[in-house]
Amino acid sequence: MNQESQNNKLNAKDLINVGIFTAIYFVLYFVTMMLGYIPIFTILLGILTPIVCGIPFMLYVTKINKFGMVSLTGIIIGILFMVMGSGILVLVCCVICGILADVVMRAGKYKDIKFIILGYSFFSLLSSGFFARIYFMRSEFLKTVSEGYGAEYAKTLAELTPNWVLPVFVLSCFVGGILGGILGRAVLNKHFKKAGIV
Repeated sequence: MNQESQNNKLNAKDLINVGIFTAIYFVLYFVTMMLGYIPIFTILLGILTPIVCGIPFMLYVTKINKFGMVSLTGIIIGILFMVMGSGILVLVCCVICGILADVVMRAGKYKDIKFIILGYSFFSLLSSGFFARIYFMRSEFLKTVSEGYGAEYAKTLAELTPNWVLPVFVLSCFVGGILGGILGRAVLNKHFKKAGIV
């Protein structure tokens, strides 16, 4: 029992993988988010970011066999974005989505591709934290946007984001996760076979 408990603990190699792949994911995610400087792309980011980040995340999965690694990735990403000024709502969303993804992937023992793709879809919902600010902190958010990008940008963004768009955006994050997971699985087929993921 002690040996099994020891094997389930994260070791230095696991933490190194967490650091490397979290950094790769964060950079790609951040670069994709830059498309948001064009208002119309803001509402497409939910589906675009998980597709772009799907390949590195799927490669990350081939290194995972213990609970906690995906959770740590979500926590670190949330902290990084909060430090950059995204706020507590984004942090909370990243933490919840990271843990939820870990739970789902562990249900498939990190070896079942269906659970992995489903887990990545839940992980991809972290983007909802950014979009939720438009609705739950609308006045404050649009004021900040106006100060940073101009009144015209803020006005266009407000027009593109009526209340009914929020559930559509959340759904697009989930669908983007499925598409990104399928893409990553297809591109990294040899890596998945080597890792024993079916």
